[in-house]
Amino acid sequence: MQHKAKKFLTPAKVASCAAGLALVGAGTVGVLSASAQPPSAGAASAAPAAPKAKTTTTRHLTADTATDAARSAPAAAEKEGRRVTVAVVDRNGNTLVTLRGDGAGPQSYESAGEKAYTAVSWNAPTSKLTDRLESAPNLKDIPGTLFLPGGVPVTHRNTPIAGIGVAGAPSGEVDEKFARAGLAAISEHHRPISDRPRAGA
Repeated sequence: MQHKAKKFLTPAKVASCAAGLALVGAGTVGVLSASAQPPSAGAASAAPAAPKAKTTTTRHLTADTATDAARSAPAAAEKEGRRVTVAVVDRNGNTLVTLRGDGAGPQSYESAGEKAYTAVSWNAPTSKLTDRLESAPNLKDIPGTLFLPGGVPVTHRNTPIAGIGVAGAPSGEVDEKFARAGLAAISEHHRPISDRPRAGA
């Protein structure tokens, strides 16, 4: 009888052990599955987004237009028997074109560029800027500037985009007349301005 009882109890013990193992296994799988879950959408959205680059658009004279302006000034001077140099600079004061007329004085080359730079920097004809020296004489000490008549700004919607400077005539007023001849050539050009994207902070 005892031998039979042992046979009878053995399956019960096996069943109870199997049930216990099943419970332990289920707990283990639950732990593993919980640790293997992907991060929630909230955690993913917490990551900082990459900042978007900001840009701005600037206006510039095309190379053809700047060349037309530079050619027009000496041509107007030649009709009056004057020998001048003309310079065209962009909004940042960088030289686009410089033409030294036949027989123009050596000093006219640098002076024309400085007048163009001064006109675009202050968005005003240099003949008007000479009056400012009375109240602010230190303006003439700014490198690259020349407060003498002969420079005119080129504007687009009242914003300076270039400068034209002429030097070499007997007076600054005559230089400015020839610079305005270059300005007139720009207004007559069909495609005077180009847009350039520029990255900004």
